Amino acid sequence: MREMYPNIEPYLTGMLDVGDGQRIFWEASGNPDGKPVVFVHGGPGGATNPEQRRVFNPEKYNIVLFDQRGCGKSTPHASDPEADLTQNTTWKLVSDMEQLRETLNIEQWQVFGGSWGSALGLAYAEKHPDRVTELVLRGIFTLRQVEIDWFYEGGAAALFPDLWQKFVEPVALQDRNHMVQAYAEMLADPDPEVHVPAAQAWSEWESATITLTRDESKIASFTEPAFATAFARIENHFFVNKGWFEEGQLIRDAVKLRDIPGVIVQGRYDICTPMMTAWDLHEAWPEADLQIIPDAGHAFDEPGILSALIEATDRFAD
Repeated sequence: MREMYPNIEPYLTGMLDVGDGQRIFWEASGNPDGKPVVFVHGGPGGATNPEQRRVFNPEKYNIVLFDQRGCGKSTPHASDPEADLTQNTTWKLVSDMEQLRETLNIEQWQVFGGSWGSALGLAYAEKHPDRVTELVLRGIFTLRQVEIDWFYEGGAAALFPDLWQKFVEPVALQDRNHMVQAYAEMLADPDPEVHVPAAQAWSEWESATITLTRDESKIASFTEPAFATAFARIENHFFVNKGWFEEGQLIRDAVKLRDIPGVIVQGRYDICTPMMTAWDLHEAWPEADLQIIPDAGHAFDEPGILSALIEATDRFAD
C-alpha cells in the first residue's frame, strides 16, 4: 500500500486575474523543471490544501494547485452574502485553467481531479485534448440528473436515513420533493441566520457520507461556517444549472479522450458518486484503466484510493 510523499512547500504562489472581477489563487511546488500536473479540486466550491501536493513525486513533477472561483484563497469569496455567482460556471473554470496554463508557460500538463474535479477535468480535456498528457480521475461525477437525484433528492437516504433526516430538517415539509431548489432559496437568503445553518446542513450531509467510516475531523472542517457557506452555495449553484452541460455530455464526448492515457480510480462503496458513473465513463472510454477499490468510499485519502492514485502518478511520472 502506497503512502503520501513527504510534505513540501510551494516554490511560487500567485493570484491570477481571470476577468469578471475574479482572482484565483495558484501555487507551484515540486520540481520547476519536472513534468507539469494540475490538481483540480472537488466541490465545486472546495479548495486546495497541502496534502494534495503529496500524491506526486516532488522530484519528478512540477505540481500546480489552484483554488477555483469563489473558494479557498480566491476572491471574491462565496461566503460573502453579496457574492455574485453568475460568473462562476464550468466553462469559465475551463477558461481559467487555460489562462493559468498559459501564464505558467506550460505547453501540456497532466490533469488530476476527483469528484467534481473529475467533471471539470473531463470538461477541460474534452475541450483541450491537445493540452493534456494524461488524465488521473477519482470518484467520477458528471452532473447527470440521475447522479444529482441519487445523492441530493433521496436515493442515498436508503443507506443513511439518520443522516438524511438531518439534511431535510431545515426544509419545509412541502418543499422536500425538491431539495436542491429548496436549499437554493435558503442559501441565497442574505440573513446569516438562514444561510449559514443551511450551508452547514448541506456540507455535513456530504462530509458525513463520503468516507467508508465516519470521519469527525473531516465533518468539522466541512462545517466551518465560511467554508460551508462557500462550498454549499457554489455546489448548489452548479447543480441548479446542471453544470452548464447537456445531459450526459461528458460521457458522450469521452470519445475525444481516446488518445489520452488515463486512470479511473473508484471506490466500490462510494455513496456520493456511485460507481455507475465510473462504469459508464469506462464503457465510453475503454482505453482508460479502471481501478475499483473494494474497501473504499469516496474520499481521496482513504488508503486504497490514495495508494492507487499515487501508483498512477508514479506510472506517468516519466
